[in-house]
Amino acid sequence: MLIDHIAYLVDKLGDDKVAMGSDFDGATVPTGIGSAAGLQNLVEAMRLRGFDEPTLNTICHGNWVRVLAKTWGG
Repeated sequence: MLIDHIAYLVDKLGDDKVAMGSDFDGATVPTGIGSAAGLQNLVEAMRLRGFDEPTLNTICHGNWVRVLAKTWGG
C-alpha cells in the first residue's frame, strides 16, 4: 500500500516533488520498515515496483538536498 501511495504521488506531482524522511514521530510505521534503519526495505520494494535508480536517488535524497540548499541559501 505504501508503494502504491508513493507511485500515486510521483504520477500526480512528479518525482521532483516527492521525498522520503525518517521522522516517524506519531506515525504507524509498517512492520517491514520499523525504523529509519528499515528504509532500505522500502527502497528495495520501490526497485521491485519498477522505480529506476535516478528516480530513487531523487526521491531518497536529491529533493532534500535541493530544498535544504534553497532554505540555507547554498
